[in-house]
Amino acid sequence: MAELDTLDVIVLAAILLGTVAYFTKGKYWGVTKDPYATSFANANGLKAGKTRNIVEKMEESGKNCIIFYGSQTGTAEDYASRLAKEGKSRFGLETMVADLEDYDYDNLDEIPSDKVVMFVLATYGEGEPTDNAVDFYEFITGEDVSFSSGNEPPLGNLNYVAFGLGNNTYEHYNSMVRNVNKALEKLGAHRIGEAGEGDDGAGTMEEDFLAWKDPMWEALQKKMGLEEREAVYEPVFGIVERDNLTKDSPEVYLGEPNKMHLDGTPKGPFNAHNPYIAPIAKSYELFNVKDRNCLHMEVDISGSNLTYQTGDHIAVWPTNPGEEVDRFMEVLDLADKRHNVISVKALEPTAKVPFPTPTTYDAIVRYHMEICAPVSRQFIATLAAFAPDETIKAEMTKLGGDKDYFHEKINIHHLNIARVLQIFGKGKKWSNVPFSALIEGINKLQPRYYSISSSSIEQPKLVSITAVVETQHLPGREDPFRGVTTNYLLALSEKQNGVAEPTPFGLSYEIMGPRNKYTGIHVPVHIRHSNFKLPSDPSKPIILIGPGTGVAPMRGFVRERIKQAENGEAVGKTILFFGCRKRTEDFLYEKEWEEAKEALGDKFELVTAFSRESNKKVYVQHRLKERAKEVNELLEKKAYFYVCGDAANMAREVNTVLAQIIAEQRGIPEAKAEEIVKNMRASNQYQEDVWS
Repeated sequence: MAELDTLDVIVLAAILLGTVAYFTKGKYWGVTKDPYATSFANANGLKAGKTRNIVEKMEESGKNCIIFYGSQTGTAEDYASRLAKEGKSRFGLETMVADLEDYDYDNLDEIPSDKVVMFVLATYGEGEPTDNAVDFYEFITGEDVSFSSGNEPPLGNLNYVAFGLGNNTYEHYNSMVRNVNKALEKLGAHRIGEAGEGDDGAGTMEEDFLAWKDPMWEALQKKMGLEEREAVYEPVFGIVERDNLTKDSPEVYLGEPNKMHLDGTPKGPFNAHNPYIAPIAKSYELFNVKDRNCLHMEVDISGSNLTYQTGDHIAVWPTNPGEEVDRFMEVLDLADKRHNVISVKALEPTAKVPFPTPTTYDAIVRYHMEICAPVSRQFIATLAAFAPDETIKAEMTKLGGDKDYFHEKINIHHLNIARVLQIFGKGKKWSNVPFSALIEGINKLQPRYYSISSSSIEQPKLVSITAVVETQHLPGREDPFRGVTTNYLLALSEKQNGVAEPTPFGLSYEIMGPRNKYTGIHVPVHIRHSNFKLPSDPSKPIILIGPGTGVAPMRGFVRERIKQAENGEAVGKTILFFGCRKRTEDFLYEKEWEEAKEALGDKFELVTAFSRESNKKVYVQHRLKERAKEVNELLEKKAYFYVCGDAANMAREVNTVLAQIIAEQRGIPEAKAEEIVKNMRASNQYQEDVWS
């Protein structure tokens, strides 16, 4: 018998191990799986083995109504969930909510006519689809769209419902739902009810949604022969107390977004499902006034695979202030068990638990729930059934059913859920509210996006943020409404600059993060790419309109031009229109503009508008008009035109003024000038990065 060499021994050992593994099913070394855990192990989308075939999914789960959402900030996803719950509780529909990026669309033609598909679609930026809806939008509006069955018309069997979320201050108002609706109709699909449109710009999004859905349900009831029944709360999630675990157990999530972060081994790709815990390199105050704050912050991404281009956005993942967490815990009678460990289990196969478990009540409320947001009227109506007594129930029912009363008592004061329960519960605890109803009814805490104020060619691994700390004084409200994320960033900045226990405006935050994993001043972030970009030819002139923190991406553009000039490139004229209240209070980056002038000479010019330094308020649009001749000459040299800041007033007025300048300077009708501006937008010569 020949001697076995080393390789033979290794191969035989591997075969033996494999045989043992097969027959013992991993019994000797397998790790027992937690039956209640939702680990979020796959941080980047649909888990392996899950089908992307929507027809197959509906059949295997027994669903007859699917609600697709295209969402950027979580509102469209929330509306989709609310439609799913209402469809099930009122009409007995077997509903499921679905992320558009989790499924393929070429078999939409195979969905039977006794089922219905709903689309809840937000429009993002300048008429663009949200990140998770890009592939669907390109598919459904494409010229050569093809489906699996070859029917004629292709979607003749498809019954659908559509609602859009938009903002009338943007030029392409609700273009996502309008274009998708048009495409579906062209393909032969049958819409049930009107295609609804919610308007965030007018502040009527919630009421637009509520006004649209009731006639939509009537139309759907008639079309599908549905019978309405008394709506009864049916939990989507089961809450399991884990008495065998404590908050110190290593498998318990205390705010970590997924399994990699829990294990202490986070790795890329870092994105909207998986943040990078980035060190803050430096931060400082930009305002010279006591009652307002504006931060400059530099986030170090050198330890990650993140990259950015000048003009992109950085997403900051916030945490809720301790005071609001405590208020929530107290009024809902959760304070004594805030650190108890629970698992949350989906009670039906298509529901998704929105955070990893096992976890604690405190971690869910602090890191995963949008508890500081103004509460919706529909959620108030849902909670009425769980009121501490009949008097409070009657008041909550009235608030939920009367939009004018709700507006007067709650909406204009921006009250969050805990404050509403405190005020209208008259100090009583809301012990009867199922925690599952809170998970279902309160939006997931979302990252906030900020225009990057640095240049990627100057500092590729340092991302600058320029952010005003949000504070709104509202009539009839004792304390101001404060922004969640900017006040969190202010606390981080104070900590970095020597304040041992920062509590800006009386608010405290878990700055060190879950299990002190953010030690050394860190913040969870990811990068979102934007279309707000400098011309590829640096010799092209640029006109920048950036009042207030709208100057953030303009600072990045100017710094990029300085770097290009240093590298020997020929750069075109840059003229920046900047506005603020007073030169002595909030003149952002004043010294940097002086340095830019030194570096670029007559290739850079700053035009300022200080709105409160005289009796007459002066804004950037006034300064723009004063420079009409030069602005027109630059446009005739194919200058690119950029606007960043307030969409509702400033951006709209700048658009109007630019058309007036072109009309007056070129001696053409204003209608023709407006057409020129529209064409500039279409060709990306006119770009906006605006918000409401």
